[in-house]
Amino acid sequence: MDVAIVGVGIHPFGRHPGVSGLEQGAFAVREALADAGIGWTDVQCAFGGSASSGNADSLVSNLGLTGVPFVNVYNGCATGGSALAMADRAIRSGDYDVTLALGFDKHSRGAFNANPESAGIGRWYGETGMMLTTQFFGMKIQRYLHDYGLPSEILAKVAAKAFRNGSLNPNAWRRKPLSEEEILSAPMLSNPLTQFMFCNPGEGAVALILCRADQAHRFSGRPVKLRSVSFKTRRFGSFEVFSPWLSPERVPGPTVEAAAAAFEAAGIGPEDMDVAQIQDTESGAEIMHMAETGLCKDGDQGALLGSGATEIGGRMPINTDGGCLANGEPIGASGLRQVYENVLQLRGDAGDRQVPGNPKAAFTHVYGAPGLSACTVMTV
Repeated sequence: MDVAIVGVGIHPFGRHPGVSGLEQGAFAVREALADAGIGWTDVQCAFGGSASSGNADSLVSNLGLTGVPFVNVYNGCATGGSALAMADRAIRSGDYDVTLALGFDKHSRGAFNANPESAGIGRWYGETGMMLTTQFFGMKIQRYLHDYGLPSEILAKVAAKAFRNGSLNPNAWRRKPLSEEEILSAPMLSNPLTQFMFCNPGEGAVALILCRADQAHRFSGRPVKLRSVSFKTRRFGSFEVFSPWLSPERVPGPTVEAAAAAFEAAGIGPEDMDVAQIQDTESGAEIMHMAETGLCKDGDQGALLGSGATEIGGRMPINTDGGCLANGEPIGASGLRQVYENVLQLRGDAGDRQVPGNPKAAFTHVYGAPGLSACTVMTV
């Protein structure tokens, strides 16, 4: 059974004093319902998640007490992608015709303050500072740049692109373009990553209405076919965040398997994608995930970024809405923000950041701690 996305809604990302995460989630749901041309009573099953703003199922108090099955989902930064996977499977199983996927969050200012014991690690790991993920990202991209002979300057190219694209996105948090020079000269946080190469914890919400593709004509929203959703967890030997040790034998991370599974299920490959949104918690993540998802080969990123291939007008546009760097990261919403952006791109509704040439196929990838990845392929 095929699945279509027929309604999308977003609450702008950033900082919104006096507006709770749950209220932002309710706003996004109402936007998605209006886009689909249906009411809350038409939703037959819902999946949603948040890291720090309460249980998503509490939204029934805002939206209506209809008795709808509403499942809370949490999978780190891949929470939104996981909620979407469950909403997709609920339809493919034949149990439901119309489902909702939702993600929202409202984080406190400052770095994420994860608890090592919640990841099965001793308290000592946090006391030594290793739960501060900037260190992990710095070490991982240092090794990657060394292994594939890439210059550290390409990290600034990724960030500058993100802020340029974010300046074109009315729902982005960071809308001021920054030059590569400004990014490189910013304070160093975790070598080789400077201040503007990292995203910030933030606020925002995204909601998606899914339905059986053969019933998409019933809805006002222009349908986008959700060809596949895949998510995978880490294998023994992969180098992941919140890992207190590393196996001598290295294996690829979960992104490699999740992306491959998504493309296989969709019946098309990375070479067929017209636009992609991939995890850019920091600049290095985008570079590494470009290869892990199959969008390029290891080491080719320098030439691609230098040629402008990943720009909105390039042959392989990546993170057209500014990604996490420009939007910030409300954990529950990030993965669904990527899908929201691709729906707009495939509909031709992305405004000043619209990819030219009527894109027909799009890909998303999100990575979450302590080592899991969710990917989607969409077409029109």
